[in-house]
Amino acid sequence: MPDNQTVLNEFEERKKKLAELREGGWQPYPERYERSHTAADLHALAEKNPPRSTEEIMAKPEANIKIAGRLMLMRPHGKLTFAKLRDHSGEIQVCFMQDFLNAHAKAGKGPASDDSADAYKMLKKIDMGDFIGAEGELFFTKHGELTLLIKDYVLLGKTLRPLPEKFHGLQDQESKYRYRYLDMLSDPDSMERFKLRTKLIKEMRKFMDANHFMEVETPILTSIPSGAAAKPFSTHHNALDIDVFLRIAPETYLKRAIVGGFERVYEFAKCFRNEGIDPSHLQEFTMLEYYAAYWNYEDNMDFTEKLITHIIKEVVGDYKLPCRDRDGNEQMIDFTPPWPRLKFVEIIEKDCGINILDYYSDADKLRAEIKKKGIEIEKVQTMGYGNLCDALYKKVSRPKLIQPCFVTKHPVDTKPLARRNDEDPRLADTFQVLVNTWEILNAYSELVDPVDQRERLLKQAEARAHGDEEAMPMDEDYLLAMEHGMPPISGWGMGIDRFTAILTNQDNLKDTVLFPLMKPEK
Repeated sequence: MPDNQTVLNEFEERKKKLAELREGGWQPYPERYERSHTAADLHALAEKNPPRSTEEIMAKPEANIKIAGRLMLMRPHGKLTFAKLRDHSGEIQVCFMQDFLNAHAKAGKGPASDDSADAYKMLKKIDMGDFIGAEGELFFTKHGELTLLIKDYVLLGKTLRPLPEKFHGLQDQESKYRYRYLDMLSDPDSMERFKLRTKLIKEMRKFMDANHFMEVETPILTSIPSGAAAKPFSTHHNALDIDVFLRIAPETYLKRAIVGGFERVYEFAKCFRNEGIDPSHLQEFTMLEYYAAYWNYEDNMDFTEKLITHIIKEVVGDYKLPCRDRDGNEQMIDFTPPWPRLKFVEIIEKDCGINILDYYSDADKLRAEIKKKGIEIEKVQTMGYGNLCDALYKKVSRPKLIQPCFVTKHPVDTKPLARRNDEDPRLADTFQVLVNTWEILNAYSELVDPVDQRERLLKQAEARAHGDEEAMPMDEDYLLAMEHGMPPISGWGMGIDRFTAILTNQDNLKDTVLFPLMKPEK
């Protein structure tokens, strides 16, 4: 990439051109431009109606096309200048031909100077990266490249800073996150990744709507940090003079909607968790969360498998996707159904020899056994039984789960909002979907018994009082809603950023977020 002095010199040169354009009567930032076609439209048009030859165009110009976009890769050759014009749909080559352009450009729209009639000469004031509107007609070059022969053009936006080089782009990863707009301009794969994310969300909405779910909105600012076991972001609400929290998850409010009469609801929700930074976690992230009345977790597993495999077919086109595991090794992920269903307790015992149910609800004994096995877990001293089980699983089992699978029946203490299993009350009717060691979604048969829910929230509040910052606090308002009656319910929350990362073979969730939060530059 150019050094800082080179960039600064070009910045000053472009500012000089801007001043000259204004002094000459040009408006470098006009209010609008009405185009007739996009770049993609022109490629489709040429397939249906072969363009005329340049001789025919010059003999009787029609100028039936108006396009707009950024000028890229300008290549002057004496009386000819070729460039790429890029818009949201793609690129089209354009050609400025001196004699043709000067003969047909509208008089009086340029600077009031001796050069006012020389539209070709005015290209010296135009730089790569500038936005222009161009009017002309299509033709094929002798090399067979579709090109717009420009009859007239107008400057639509002067660019003061040079863009990254097309073939080198932004080399440093932090710059790609910090200056995403430049990353997308220089790296087509980056742009395609964010287009895929948009398509993914669109297809998920279509699938949910087709299965009779209703999209709703729930609060982002809440008075209780509920919905999941996590440390919240907090702030102060001046008008109400109360502390409030950014939403951890929309779960309890979506369930309130079920109490109010909805039977199937979903939300694409921005969620926030004040936790550590690593490639698989973001403090601000997007979830799809839904709940369906009269389902249990097994109904939900069946639906989940149909949803995900349908979306992958629609968005990617194949069940088999390449990926890199956490050691950087190339793997092939196969989403072909059915997926294996693994039990949480059994895989932990297989991987480290600890049956967590032997120490059920006794954090001190489980902690001692973990230490005896030589397994190191951060903040192990402050965790309650549920979070100890979860941390142990993440340490010894989850790193081995590469292919898509369900992990089922977690201890009740790890899922304070999940329904207790009828056959073994120490377990909850739960499942997670794991892909390439990442938890893509978390699901269960919802706890709808308000008495059981109160007891579990009391345990969570006790763990919180003893230093477990991720334990859930007591939520009397939610309990009040439950006491007004809930039907059987099952639902889940899916991390959209993680799902996008899986589908696009990314190692870091920041690569799936258009503008990730970054520490300010000094």
